[in-house]
Order: sequence, then C-alpha cells, then structure tokens
Amino acid sequence: MFDVHVHAAPDVLDRIGYDDQIAAGYAAAGYTGFVLKAHHEPTVGRASALSRSTTLDVVGGITLNRAVGGINPAAVLSALSTGGRVVWFPTADAHTQEAARLPRLEDLDERLGRATLAVPPVLDDPEAEADIALTLDLIAEHDAVLCTGHVSGDECRWLFQQAGRRGIGRFLLTHPSYTVPDMAVAEIAAFAQRGAYVEITAYQLLHQPGMTPARLAEVARAAGPRLVLASDAGQPDSPEPAQALEQLIAVLAAEGLDLGWLRDAASDTPRRLVLTHP
Repeated sequence: MFDVHVHAAPDVLDRIGYDDQIAAGYAAAGYTGFVLKAHHEPTVGRASALSRSTTLDVVGGITLNRAVGGINPAAVLSALSTGGRVVWFPTADAHTQEAARLPRLEDLDERLGRATLAVPPVLDDPEAEADIALTLDLIAEHDAVLCTGHVSGDECRWLFQQAGRRGIGRFLLTHPSYTVPDMAVAEIAAFAQRGAYVEITAYQLLHQPGMTPARLAEVARAAGPRLVLASDAGQPDSPEPAQALEQLIAVLAAEGLDLGWLRDAASDTPRRLVLTHP
C-alpha cells in the first residue's frame, strides 16, 4: 500500500502524530511508503529524513499557498531540485477555500489579512500568470506530479489544458468531489477519460458534510483505472492514516466495487504516479 496524501506534525493544525510516528504506523501496517503533505511548508526535507531512517519510500513536495510565496517558481524549483515529487496548487489560500469558510492560516492572526490565490481563468494578473507558466514548465521538466489542490473546477480545467500543452504527464485531481472544488461526477469522468488521475480520500468519508459512501462509489466508477485512493488523514479525530485508508477501501467494497481494483488504487496506481520513471 502507498498513501499519496497524509498530514503529520509539526503543523499549524493539530495532528495525530509526528513524522516518525506516522511512518512507524505505516511500517507496522506493511505499507511501502507515503506522500507527506503540508499546507504551509515544503515537506521535501522531512520526507528525505524519513526515507533515510526507515524502510519506507517517503515522498515530499510543496503546496503553493502564501507561506511559500504563493505560486512561486523559485520555491518550486528549490523543492523539485532537492527531491520533491509533488506540487499542489493552492489549498488553504485558494479563493474557493475562503468562499467556503474552510480553515486558513489567516485564521490564526488577523494581521495577515484575507488575500487569496487563483489561477486563470479567475486570475487577471499578467505578472502572476508568468509565474504560473514558469511553475508549470518546472513541473514538466522535473516530471513531477501536478495536483490541483483546492482551486475551482474552471481552474482545474485550465490547469489540465496547460498540463497537456506543456508536457506534464502526471496530473492528479485533488479530491474533486470534496467541498472544494465540488465537481459533478460526469465532469470527473471526463477528466479521467482524458488521462487525469482522480483522488478520493478517507477524509471525505469521515468528515465531509453531506458525503455518502454511495456518492464516493459513483466517483470511483467515474475514475475507472485512473482512481487513486488516499487517506488525507492525520487529524486527531481521524483514525491512524493506514487504518483510515483501509476503512475507505472497505466502505467502497461494501458498495459493490471490486476489492482488488480498490486495493490497486491505494497501492500500485499511486506508487506509479509518484515514483515510477519512464
């Protein structure tokens, strides 16, 4: 098993365990590795240290929120040049996050202000668009994974078009059926048919208002062979990440989905997406 989306302490939000504790849990559960995500700092150094001190393949990356300068090609180059494999577009600082009143770093200190981030077609800023273009080129040159983060459906479509034009071969829709971006099943299916990978997370099952196992199963069917299952766990009110992902698989299997396919979506598929080189 290979979990492509997990959170650990230290973090600005409370987490169920520190990096080494999370890694020990995965090792005990027989996982081969995981992707360590943080909303407000690069995780490349933390992941590298875990890989050296455990038997796991631990992967880091960078999320393009305000704490790293937003959509900042210098930060992206630094992360990818030191072994990062994943770039998430804005999450906590996406304009959709603010509109949905979901948690943001700015909640900790009002002096930061409520500025948000966007990409075309929402954005109308030539200088920022140049930074986005360079960021996309860097992702392509390093053969890294572009994850859509919490941007809107329109922005996901734009990013997917740009990925195709710029030679980005690894494109993952970050939990597209989550509150943000809240994509329809038919649209998710269209992305998958055109080559995008589609993520479903245990966090959605455990915490997303209005989400049901039946709807998650619909999304899984729409994703087909491009399905990626992940925990997105690490919250104190969630199970241990490995157990959260196993719970997601069991719930989807109870909806009539093939267990072998589901397990592949939580193991070989995400591992190939993140680690396998041509």
